[in-house]
Amino acid sequence: MHFYIVTENGALRKVTKVDFNEKKVFLIDDFKTLYLWLGLKASTKKKNLSIKRAEKLKNEREKSPEIKILNQNQEYGSFLAIMDILKKGLDSMEKRPELKIRYNKTQELLEAGIDPDFEAEITLSAHKLAQKNHSYEDLCRTLAILQMSFLKAEASEQEIKKKTDKIFKSSSTYKELCWLISELSIILKNKS
Repeated sequence: MHFYIVTENGALRKVTKVDFNEKKVFLIDDFKTLYLWLGLKASTKKKNLSIKRAEKLKNEREKSPEIKILNQNQEYGSFLAIMDILKKGLDSMEKRPELKIRYNKTQELLEAGIDPDFEAEITLSAHKLAQKNHSYEDLCRTLAILQMSFLKAEASEQEIKKKTDKIFKSSSTYKELCWLISELSIILKNKS
């Protein structure tokens, strides 16, 4: 996540925290969403240039992020949840624990002659999938297809694309996607 203050000429200057001053405009880039926060007393020129700047950033990305424009005192949705973090700065953020695929421990159990349970099957499959180094976008699409086939027999390309975008915008890590894909694949395989 990156924080920028937008200057009067539309340039972005990186900052470590957001002070939400009513004369300022901030761009918060979490790679999947570009939040544009507009202070009540920020100049019209600065606001217009910041919108153009956000559009330019969006168009430069391979997977184009959503732009959310938030006016001071009218903030909504997920932005409300991160406002305190933005005020304190990135240093105050606690990292959530990342999923660890315990491949070595699972291998030890298998080598000891213990039959793999459901979790061990997922672990082996997720590890194998993670080793293939598919792109994050490809994993999102694969998970979307699996989720749609779990819910119904067939899904249109438009439904799959919509689900893929939703997964992409979630906060899932690469390993979490591998785990979920493996889990659903095994469930669907056992179901049929």
